[in-house]
Amino acid sequence: MRDKLEKIIIAYQELEKKLSDPSVAGNIKEFTRLNKEYAHQTDLVNAAREYISALDDIEAAKEMLREASDADEKEMLQMDISENEAKLPQLEEDIKFMLIPSDPNDEKNTIVEIRSAAGGDEAAIFAGDLFKMYQRFFETKKWKMTVLDSSPSEAGGFKSIEFKVEGDKVYSVMKYESGVHRVQRVPKTESQGRIQTSTATVAVLPEAEEIDVQINQSDLRIDTYCASGPGGQCVNTTYSAVRITHLPTNTVVQSQEQRSQIQNREVCMQMLRARLYEMELERQQAELGAERSSQIGHGNRSEKIRTYNQPQDRVTDHRIGFNSTYNGVLLGDQLSTVIEALAAADRAEKLAAAV
Repeated sequence: MRDKLEKIIIAYQELEKKLSDPSVAGNIKEFTRLNKEYAHQTDLVNAAREYISALDDIEAAKEMLREASDADEKEMLQMDISENEAKLPQLEEDIKFMLIPSDPNDEKNTIVEIRSAAGGDEAAIFAGDLFKMYQRFFETKKWKMTVLDSSPSEAGGFKSIEFKVEGDKVYSVMKYESGVHRVQRVPKTESQGRIQTSTATVAVLPEAEEIDVQINQSDLRIDTYCASGPGGQCVNTTYSAVRITHLPTNTVVQSQEQRSQIQNREVCMQMLRARLYEMELERQQAELGAERSSQIGHGNRSEKIRTYNQPQDRVTDHRIGFNSTYNGVLLGDQLSTVIEALAAADRAEKLAAAV
């Protein structure tokens, strides 16, 4: 382990040199990228230095112990050895966790898409309930949410809604929400009191910058149309809504939530970059084979990840068999508890693989 840690420390020192280089400091994107990497490595490097220092102190004390003749000096040296050896197991565990490969997208903001699926009007209402659940969750995290596009349902809720979430390490948290969410409850429209099962899909996409995804303008078909939602006096009178089709992949994005065509076009490009980036990530993950089979941290919209059972006041996350309460998760503030359990299981799995 020592050799590996020494290489990490050398790489960290190289990062320090680069950050102090005027040519790097003048490149904002490169400086920001390196600074994030530097900050990410700091705790690991500090632990590595402490671990190596303890090893060196043990070796030095043992060398002095072999030459010592005084009983008190021997006792002091032995105590020093014991104290340093006692540090090593915990330091090793800490370092192993820090060495778990991190998701390069964890620092990114996200674009989230919720769509009603099986269940008709009740599925749309459930999609709206999920949206409200996430709104409350974002408020507790002090994250900023911006609706990009929505298709409300006449019965309430949404046929679909897309929104952007900005904050500290948003994707590292929200990536566990991607998949099929199922609800079992008595719909408001049900007069017989019968329980209905409905579903909604959630897609969580890491926001991609222009440097992440290269898009040729010749590959785009851009259509404009009259907005049909909120937007003031211009609604239905100007072609402010935008739909963009990426011809090579037949990927379609649209936005009508912003007040101008220019703003809606920029929103569409953000969504398109995120979706194309997700496609590339899925391709890479598929090439990894067995690693893709893990559902934790790689949620897919075709996977049923969670059931919200109102009559039993229970929410079950099927990936790890974790249970919480319906009111606590969907109506309250216990979503963070579920996500923390998923993140812990994900870390444990990655640690086992690394070991």
